[in-house]
Amino acid sequence: VEGLSTKVLNPDYTLDNFVIGPDNQLAHAAAVAVARKPGHAYNPLFVYGGVGLGKTHLLQAVGNEILKKNSKKKIIYVTSERFTNEVITAIRSRKNEQLRETYRQVDLLIIDDIQFLEHKEQTQVEFFHTFNTLYEAKKQIIISSDRPPQDLDSLEPRLRSRFEWGMMVDIGFPDFETRVAILQTKCQQKGIFISQDVLSFIASNVTES
Repeated sequence: VEGLSTKVLNPDYTLDNFVIGPDNQLAHAAAVAVARKPGHAYNPLFVYGGVGLGKTHLLQAVGNEILKKNSKKKIIYVTSERFTNEVITAIRSRKNEQLRETYRQVDLLIIDDIQFLEHKEQTQVEFFHTFNTLYEAKKQIIISSDRPPQDLDSLEPRLRSRFEWGMMVDIGFPDFETRVAILQTKCQQKGIFISQDVLSFIASNVTES
């Protein structure tokens, strides 16, 4: 599929290194289910929550897991801002059909930060028809947002209703223990040592993103 090379997944984002806590346990379980049976388990999977809580990690981890099982799967990960820019470019250069061919022939479409499609009418229309095509073909769709569908007031009602067809899960702010575990995991990944006292101090003072 043309254009996939510009929408690569970060290989560092995996389901195995996603730190599970009480505030993201359901989201992780849903992601695992989707990775096992894409297009069937929960479609679409709609993940929402604040900034810096691991939504992008979880979304891309599903893509990486599916590719690990079958490297020939066609997957697109794209932010809604990038998707909007591609729609604008397609309109300007009269390549709407090429854009549709790219996005409607994938096995998995991951779109991040869907809230940025608000007030972008033509992009919403394009995504609506792309969503329908993929859904009817039983291809997996994963969407993230900073809030649940019912609170995306400036999106078309028909889009919001489709987001509710599958599974909606939220990721909340991690508790202290989960924050420490995240820090420990990051240290392990980067091969650095930081004392437990310092990690606890960081976890106590950084409570949001």
